[in-house]
Amino acid sequence: MARFLIIDTALEQAIVAISENELILDELVNHEAHHHASFLQVAIANLMEKNRLQLADIDAIVVTLGPGSYTGLRVGLASAKGIAYSLQKPLIGISTLDALAQNAFNHIPKKLNQAYQVFSMIDARRMEVFGAIYNSEHQATVSEQAMLLDDAKWSELITKATVCIGNGAAKTKDLKSIHEVYYLTTSYSSKDLLFLADKKYKKDQFEDLAYVGPNYLKEVYIVPSK
Repeated sequence: MARFLIIDTALEQAIVAISENELILDELVNHEAHHHASFLQVAIANLMEKNRLQLADIDAIVVTLGPGSYTGLRVGLASAKGIAYSLQKPLIGISTLDALAQNAFNHIPKKLNQAYQVFSMIDARRMEVFGAIYNSEHQATVSEQAMLLDDAKWSELITKATVCIGNGAAKTKDLKSIHEVYYLTTSYSSKDLLFLADKKYKKDQFEDLAYVGPNYLKEVYIVPSK
C-alpha cells in the first residue's frame, strides 16, 4: 500500500499530512493564512521526525493545485515539486473545488432525498467566486471557472436542490432561487484529499513536473510597489 505526503496551502487553513495504507497516519494544521510559508517546511520536518520516516519513504507527493490563494498555491506547489523532483517521486495534483465537493458528499443533509447537486465555491472577492458544480454521481456538470454571481446567473446555475460549500458560499445567501439551497459550514480535510489522491494514484494519474502550475482560474494581477 502507498504512503503519501499531503501538502495543502491553498486556502485559509494549511494542512501537511502523512497517509499510509489509505489512512491518515498524522497531520499538522495551520490556521494563520499569512504564515503558510513559514509553517510548511517546519511541519514536514516535524512529521517526518515524529513518525520516524525519511522523505525517501514516501511513495507520492500530493498537493492542492487550486484555485485559491495566489501566494499559498505557489508556496505549496513549489515545495511539492521540489521534493518530487529531488526524490523522483510522482506528484498528484488535487483540485480544491473537487476536495470541497468530496467533503460535501460526505455531509449531504439526510432530508435531501431527491435529485441534488453540489456547488463548490471559493471566494474571489466582491460577488465573484471560483466555482464548479457536481451532480449526485460526483461528476462535474459545470466545470471550474471564475463566476460573477447575480440573481440571473444564480437562477441559471441552481436548476435543482443544491448543497453549497466553500468560503464563497456565504455571499450567495441573498440570491433568489425556486429550488432548495443548503449551506455547509465544513471544508475539506486531509481525509478528503487522501480519498481523491488514492484514486489518481491507482490510475497513475500524475502531474508532469515540467509543466504543472497553480490553477488560478484567472489572470494574476500584481500591483507594483511604490
